[in-house]
Parts: sequence; C-alpha cells; structure tokens
Amino acid sequence: MRALITAAAAGFLAFGGPARAEVTASGADGFSVAHEADIALAPAEAWARLVAIGSWWSDDHTYSGAAANMTLDPTAGGCFCETWAAGSVAHGRVLVAIPGALLRLDAPLGPLQDRPTTSILTMQLAPHENGARLTLTFVAAGPPSAGLAELAPLVDMVLGEQVRRFVNTP
Repeated sequence: MRALITAAAAGFLAFGGPARAEVTASGADGFSVAHEADIALAPAEAWARLVAIGSWWSDDHTYSGAAANMTLDPTAGGCFCETWAAGSVAHGRVLVAIPGALLRLDAPLGPLQDRPTTSILTMQLAPHENGARLTLTFVAAGPPSAGLAELAPLVDMVLGEQVRRFVNTP
C-alpha cells in the first residue's frame, strides 16, 4: 500500500491538483485535509458521477487493482465497497446522503483500516457559476500510537488525485 501511496504522490505532483488542497490540521492524535474543485456539471449531474465511484476512482487505490469493482450505495448505512473474485472490502459506510448536496461516510481508507482510528469523509456539492463546486474533507482521529501525523500528507495527495479524477473524468 505504501508503494501505491508513493506512486500517487508522484502522479499528483505531475498532473497538478484541484483548485484548493491542503492539510488543514495535523498532530499526533489526528489530521484533517480539504480539497475543493469546480466541475462543469449541475449539482444533480455531479451527484450522479460522485456515486458512480468506480468510474472515476483510481485503480491504483483499490485492493483488486480495478476501480470498476467499487460501488457506493448512497443511502444511510450504504456501503462504499469493492468486490472481486478473490475477496471484498468495505472502504466506508454512508452516514448522510442528501442527493445533489452532501455525502458523508465513516471511511477508514487505505492504511487507516488497520489502525485504531475514526475517519470521516465528507463530500459536499454546491451550485457554482460554471456548474458545481465539490468540497471534500477528510478527518482522522486516534491515539498517538496510530501514527496519523505521518499519514496526513499521503492521504492528502491520494484524495487530491481522486478529486482531480472526479472533475476530469468524462
């Protein structure tokens, strides 16, 4: 997984990032990141793309090697899951789903799954002059022994890549 994160970091730097991206807080007990980007789709259309997560998520950040194996059930309790012949993984569970506006998940992504952490991924869509604005925030908290501060820049880069793919995928 570390190799995948490192590769994503290199890709992120090569392609540039969304309109706004940053680690907004980082410490021994947690971190938060934020990304913001505009997409030339109305919020309802952007929502349809958002929940079709397997069409825009990076293959490099899956367990199976194929984002097409990922699904997202946009209802409270719904699964952000990946299923393939050799196994399956729940990347997150939907906490809030308001079509066209807000999707919030309890989502211990990637290297956070085997650490004693709580992780919340929030994706908000709002009307913008050229379509919709996506604001993605990710907050992770846990004990200092979880090593969260060292993961903050890596998670930031990986999520930045996903935001860029969301905006640029036809």
